Amino acid sequence: MAEVLFYHLTESRLEDALPPLLEKSLERGWRVSVHLGSEERCAALDAHLWTYRDEAFLPHGADQPPHAERQPVLLTLSSDAANNSTVRFVADGAQVPVLEGAERLVMMFDGHDQTQLETARTQWKRLKDDGHALTYWQQTEDRRWVKKA
Repeated sequence: MAEVLFYHLTESRLEDALPPLLEKSLERGWRVSVHLGSEERCAALDAHLWTYRDEAFLPHGADQPPHAERQPVLLTLSSDAANNSTVRFVADGAQVPVLEGAERLVMMFDGHDQTQLETARTQWKRLKDDGHALTYWQQTEDRRWVKKA
């Protein structure tokens, strides 16, 4: 069973909160996939990750042949992880990906988007019913993460 972490964005956007989490994942030697809900969002996030910080380089790529399987961070619309990631991020209300081979699933949702809130609640219930260990993290006003459940 994968460890599942729900990250409730209340003070920042995904574009601000995701890059540091991806950096920490790579520092730990993890392969990562980021599962998104639309091609537009995937393209925008791809562009953002190249420029989000002048002094940082976050190696990543979109789920496009022929090199998807070689990406340390893979942005994808698929439920599979072509790069055999052990950590899978889900954002923007995308569906839970295939968890075979995953050690950790990180569900990120915008607390100001009612649809994403409802989707996260449904996903929480389903994953809990499936027997996964769940934790819930929420942002404080200073954008730090606090474990709530």
